Amino acid sequence: MSIRLRRRDLFAGLAGLGAALPGRAWAAALGRGFTHNVASGEPSQTGVLLWTRYVPAGDAAALTAEVAEDAGFTRVVARSETAAEASADHCARARAEGLEPGRWYYYRFRAASGETSPTGRTRTLPAGRTGRFNIAVFSCSNLPFGLFNAYAHAAERQDIDLLVHLGDYIYEYGRGTYPSAAEAMPGRILEPAHEIVTPADYHPRYAAYRRDRDLQTLHQRFPMISIWDDHEFANDTWKDGAENHQPETEGPWAARKAAAKAAYRHWLPMSDAPYKAYEIGDLATLIRLDTRLEGRDRQPELADAFKLADDPAKALAAFRDTVWADPARQMLGTAQEAFLADALARSVKAGTRWQVVAQQILAGETKVPADADASWLGGTPPDYVKQRFQAGVLAGKVGLPFNFDSWGGYPAARTCYLGAAQAAGANLLNLAGDSHNAWACDLANNGAAAGVEFGVQGVTSPGMESYMRGANPKQVAAALIGANPELKWCETSRRGYMTLSLTPDAAQCDWHFLETIRARSTALAATHSARVRPGTNRIEA
Repeated sequence: MSIRLRRRDLFAGLAGLGAALPGRAWAAALGRGFTHNVASGEPSQTGVLLWTRYVPAGDAAALTAEVAEDAGFTRVVARSETAAEASADHCARARAEGLEPGRWYYYRFRAASGETSPTGRTRTLPAGRTGRFNIAVFSCSNLPFGLFNAYAHAAERQDIDLLVHLGDYIYEYGRGTYPSAAEAMPGRILEPAHEIVTPADYHPRYAAYRRDRDLQTLHQRFPMISIWDDHEFANDTWKDGAENHQPETEGPWAARKAAAKAAYRHWLPMSDAPYKAYEIGDLATLIRLDTRLEGRDRQPELADAFKLADDPAKALAAFRDTVWADPARQMLGTAQEAFLADALARSVKAGTRWQVVAQQILAGETKVPADADASWLGGTPPDYVKQRFQAGVLAGKVGLPFNFDSWGGYPAARTCYLGAAQAAGANLLNLAGDSHNAWACDLANNGAAAGVEFGVQGVTSPGMESYMRGANPKQVAAALIGANPELKWCETSRRGYMTLSLTPDAAQCDWHFLETIRARSTALAATHSARVRPGTNRIEA
């Protein structure tokens, strides 16, 4: 999400730490043995990727992963060998194969010393005819902003088959930046204290997040397919840089990107493939994309528009017709675009009912309402906040979106994506995170229906309520819906997660809003539902 913050230059001289061995001092502080429970991910019909973290007395330890049909491990059906090594911060991954489709299994890790990890539960994907499949979807889980009650609520459920995390699993900022020291919840402590830049930084940040008991329990009980967004790297990432990366003080972007990628893959049971398709029987193809690193060109900057002329309206119109509309600017890159078009076409040709695209950012068209008033900001906001708000209103009047970091900032790439779905005849369900708010959109392309979008609210990261303090959230939602024909519903003030329930006859999204993230509770304040029928690519009225 685009969060423009004034930064202090805290990191001069950090580039030389890149060669430091990740996690050695951090591991010693946490103790020995199995330190962060277990997790599973990347399920197929016959296999799953298993994860744990084990800190031995030396640099490495051999581990055996066991998969069984029962929690007592009397019927072990698969074993594989792996190692917990210092170079991977003692995280270990093992692939279990030879499993049966569509069933639950139990798994654990054993060390040569006799130590045994906690027992996890996982599930393979179904094959053939599939009547129902439920996916819990998460995004934007900033540790110091509050408790992971959304994770706790989902972990208590018995009707979930798969987890999907759409990114911003961690945040890169140092303590007191986002959130500020005043906003941060006591006891939710980031490690290291500074912004993470090097391998020696990224690993302990994941370790700090994964100490959370609700996140551990969620991973222990369900398999996950995960996708990084920008904050696993730095705010507003693109293929060659990020808004929150300063090469002059933080070193080369390539080095930081490599460090962040490695830490993510060490700490999560995620495939090394940058994009991938997963078959959920004949019910759905889940297509995982990377809208950050594979092909994205730099985000356009609205501030640049005002440099083109003295007249703001003319400047914005010129910006719209040149920079914003530039057909050469890429979101996915040509290779990933070709993969996506092929995956959509193959899924439809195979007779699969739903084509679910799990990616990071909103595709629904959203612009600031023309009648939005600065009083929405409340109180006495800083001048730069008011200026950006006013610029957003002016931009909306000439048809420009309010978030250029989303698909809205890449109209030609968006047309290519939605056009591929239309050409394939897909029942497209686009899953989006990043914005911290909840959205339901009908996606159109060239005047015709192209798909439906379900955007998930943040687990803890604050939404529009954090800077529109003078407006009732219902007023904001009504104004946004009135100004944006594709937008059918939104909620801009509550945290939680969503569930996508798939059947051959319908796809239903349920947004679950927690009562609080400032006290431990799984009580829901509200749930909202939206449904789409196959062959319509429109949300039911």
